[in-house]
Amino acid sequence: MPTKPPRQWGVIGLWTTVGLATVLIIGYAAFASWRGARPWNDRLTGLAGVTDYASTNPAWLTSAHKSGPLTYEVTPSVGGSHNSSWQNCAGDVYDAPIAAEHATHSLEHGAVWVTYRPDLPADQVARLAEHVRGVDFMFMSPHDNLDAAISLQAWGYRLTVDDAADEQIRDFIGAARMKAGPEQGAPCPGGITATGTTPRDLNPQGS
Repeated sequence: MPTKPPRQWGVIGLWTTVGLATVLIIGYAAFASWRGARPWNDRLTGLAGVTDYASTNPAWLTSAHKSGPLTYEVTPSVGGSHNSSWQNCAGDVYDAPIAAEHATHSLEHGAVWVTYRPDLPADQVARLAEHVRGVDFMFMSPHDNLDAAISLQAWGYRLTVDDAADEQIRDFIGAARMKAGPEQGAPCPGGITATGTTPRDLNPQGS
């Protein structure tokens, strides 16, 4: 009886490994494609740190233009009536708190507002700024009395995290930027660039 040739276990193992790796790569690509194709609001509400005010409190999200200081249901604001001038949100990184009345108008335009406690370590602030600086429909400022170290706001949604390295920050921005506001496509340049929490009605006929 002829002797069977020995099995090439090394070759078999190699091709098994290659096959498994291929399946994993294809599976991950399919999952990533599915995740990216989900509606933007589903992607937001799927994040553990997000509060969805758009669903739970839609009556808060009014869009009237009102002058002077205004009161918001949550701090930082996630939407509602606002001053007629928006805060410049073309990748602006502000080094002091800004007026909610202008920031809220920026949210209406589809911007994401990144806020953080003033005592957040400098390296954390710098890491947050990497998401913002030079990116249209993004702006950032310190904010007093936050209930979390870092808070991101889009129209109707809020994300709170404790670390600037949290991947939810990137995911929140990717889902909400230029999508959450009811006036998507309205400009971010041309707004208020001054800091300070006292609102300024510099453009009474603004949009």
